Amino acid sequence: MSEDRIALGTARGRWVLAATALGSGMAFLDGTVVNVALPAMGKDLNADMAGLQWIVNGYMLMLASLVLLSGSLGDRLGRRRTFVVGVIWFAAASIVCAIAPTLQIMIAGRVLQGIGGALLTPGSLAILQTTFQHSDRGKAVGLWSGLTSVAAAVGPFVGGTLVDSGSWQAIFLLNAPIALVTVLVTLRHVPETRDESAGGKLDFSGAVLATVGLAGFTYGLISAGDHGFSDPVVLASLLVGVIAFGGFIEVERRSSHPMLPLSIFANRRFTGANLVTIVVYGALGTATFLVVVYLQTGLGYSALWAGASLLPMTALMLGLSGYAGGLSDRIGARIPMTVGPILMAGGFLLMLRIKPDGNYFTDVLPAVVLLGLGLVSTVAPLTATVLSSVDDHHAGIASGVNNAIARSAQLMAVAAIPMAAGITGDAYRNPAAFHDGFGNALWISAVLAVAGGVIAWVTLGDRGTLVPIHHHTHCAMEAPPYAHQKATA
Repeated sequence: MSEDRIALGTARGRWVLAATALGSGMAFLDGTVVNVALPAMGKDLNADMAGLQWIVNGYMLMLASLVLLSGSLGDRLGRRRTFVVGVIWFAAASIVCAIAPTLQIMIAGRVLQGIGGALLTPGSLAILQTTFQHSDRGKAVGLWSGLTSVAAAVGPFVGGTLVDSGSWQAIFLLNAPIALVTVLVTLRHVPETRDESAGGKLDFSGAVLATVGLAGFTYGLISAGDHGFSDPVVLASLLVGVIAFGGFIEVERRSSHPMLPLSIFANRRFTGANLVTIVVYGALGTATFLVVVYLQTGLGYSALWAGASLLPMTALMLGLSGYAGGLSDRIGARIPMTVGPILMAGGFLLMLRIKPDGNYFTDVLPAVVLLGLGLVSTVAPLTATVLSSVDDHHAGIASGVNNAIARSAQLMAVAAIPMAAGITGDAYRNPAAFHDGFGNALWISAVLAVAGGVIAWVTLGDRGTLVPIHHHTHCAMEAPPYAHQKATA
């Protein structure tokens, strides 16, 4: 296959890059615009806080559960085929969301979107890794990261403009033409690749148990906000989650081809980096979920300006992530990954200064900048630590595991933290009640972030120097970049 690899500088190479960036960019764009549209969607669909949580978590649930399995599926059935199916599936699910007359159908559409996202997310990077010449892979992935980051950055402007014009449905319909162009370009210009040596059965049992476990915990935690932990349905849901996760661990331990090889966690640095991922991405996911809603319902921001308020954080990630990665190569990941989460905690605490009569430049912007600097210090070293803690031939699975853990952490945090903070029922529509709960949630997020810094300091000792890797600019506010690949590809 190596003699058929494509050079990035050729016309076909540019088409391949365009196809993968369009598909992934569609998912990135959707992720940013949905948060901006939540208050408007909640009003039209008569959704309480639990409904808003499910609009976010329905997507995240399937993405976290299936992203590892779909990478293996692409290896066997063809990476281009899996990517195309994912793009079409995502677009079809987006149309379901756009025409959803009820909250229940909207959540169902978001669940279907998550399946499509799980199919196309690993496929895009896998195509780059197996299609381009070895010397062009790093540049291709870097360009892909930049292009998809631009999609995430323009999302608040696009979504805010559409929502403010009175049509949140258009944020989902926008995916249809993007998907059509992506599919046409992919089928015409992207070669099919697969791993001919891939053997063994796909770990469907593990995927089902992971989905049931995450769904049980998610439903139980969200429902507990309104009904309490003594409610029989809440208890039953949490019990189902515990049993399913127990079964998942047992299946993965016994399987000859597990989607989550437990042996990979024997490496202390890998385990430490993933523990940092759990607490840091859990804190980040909850704070960004709530702040965009709070700015609209509590401070009266338009959807456009609420979404744009976080753009300085994105700009810092785009501009400084490469430098942070280079620094971690020189001094190791321990110090950046200790300092970064603590800076993030400072950003969360600065958000406590946001008041209904506050000013963006004095109250919101400093918190966003400090949070962005914390992310810059954390994300690139975290990704480098995950990849350098395992052998090269495990790099793909290590990256995939970390991505799935980040999604799962956000899923659980968005389900649990609003309830713990007292943001339940229709509290998000009451500025005074939401203000108190928002402050509680920020304190919880800050404590989690500090815990991430402590974990990094304890587990990422000086032993084991990081293997220098290429650090590509990316906007990893939802999860670390996914790299499903094999060193021999």
